[in-house]
Amino acid sequence: MRPEEGRSSSGNGAVHPWFTVGADRVRLLRDGREAFPAMVAAIDEAEREVLLEMYWIGADAAGEMFRAALAAAARRGVTVRVIYDSLGSFDLWPGWWEPVTAAGGEVIEFHPVSPLRREFKVKLLEQRDHRKVLVIDGRVAFTGGINLSHEWLPPEQGGLGWRDDNVAVEGPAAEELRTLFYRTRRRFVREPIPADVTPILRKHPRPVWVLASRALPQRLLHREYVQRIQHARASVEIANSYFVPNMRVRRALARAVARGVRVRVLVPERGDVLAVQFAVEALFDTLLRRGVEIYTLPGPMLHAKTAIIDDVFTTIGSYNLDERSWRKNLEVNLAVLDAPFARHVRGWFDQDVARARRVDLATWRQRSWGRMTGELLARTLGKLW
Repeated sequence: MRPEEGRSSSGNGAVHPWFTVGADRVRLLRDGREAFPAMVAAIDEAEREVLLEMYWIGADAAGEMFRAALAAAARRGVTVRVIYDSLGSFDLWPGWWEPVTAAGGEVIEFHPVSPLRREFKVKLLEQRDHRKVLVIDGRVAFTGGINLSHEWLPPEQGGLGWRDDNVAVEGPAAEELRTLFYRTRRRFVREPIPADVTPILRKHPRPVWVLASRALPQRLLHREYVQRIQHARASVEIANSYFVPNMRVRRALARAVARGVRVRVLVPERGDVLAVQFAVEALFDTLLRRGVEIYTLPGPMLHAKTAIIDDVFTTIGSYNLDERSWRKNLEVNLAVLDAPFARHVRGWFDQDVARARRVDLATWRQRSWGRMTGELLARTLGKLW
């Protein structure tokens, strides 16, 4: 569909238009520089309801910015409901939320990790809510890889400026994200889901739809990734911060290359978790031998979870191609079947690749023994990631 021009809120002159795709409108938001102002503005404009489901909220300038916006919305009579993950937001404490709860907002801690909490259960420690979702009035929603922490604030605002992707959506897909929020909330609150929450259909009838892991078996992320790669005809572009795909995904990528598909994978040059970075790099030799192009992005940490297939299908969200996202976490991505939007996202992917370093197999095999040892250990413990 024809994009509708809209200047990004980053202040850097970049234009990210809205794309009308079926009954929805979608828009790419790169980094916290663009996503944070758009999200806060949406909270400020909320009239009825604000739903926030977030893995990582920092007790820092970014977290405080969103806490203030949520509290202000609650004070003006908007229903404000928050679900945050206990492990991801480990540095928060219950009193941190007092401005929101005192204004009438509801805050739920997903699976507390402190044994001092009454809700603590050992069997639930591995089950984390890794989603990053904001829904306003059931009308507009945001999702992607961006958490609400200073890592995503621009450097000039005291942050680390991590490289990440979010997507804004208006229309029925925003309603699906609202439904997903209430399905999670029902685990903790013994009350009926609001009557105006629409069910998520088993088969998606529109070109913009929600994918999830675990909690939404009819829209499984892992299955969608595999099937899209298996049916790719020209290109597979993947930007993923913790790229540790299982054998099924690796086989699909290798077979795609064998039938003439160009496969490019962008990962961070230096990840924020050393053990996971070793696990990512442990797969380089295998993937390179099968013709997969691997690029490592220097500079601020790459945290995006984005894929573009054949310049037609795009998915952006919280899903890492690793064991934890597949089997343990609550995850969510938005899927968009639209060539203009896919080409727009791929254009920005190309810009990231242009400043990345391509990994050469011969050079890679000359890495240090210490690095190889780290990869071996990471491969042995791979299912932990």
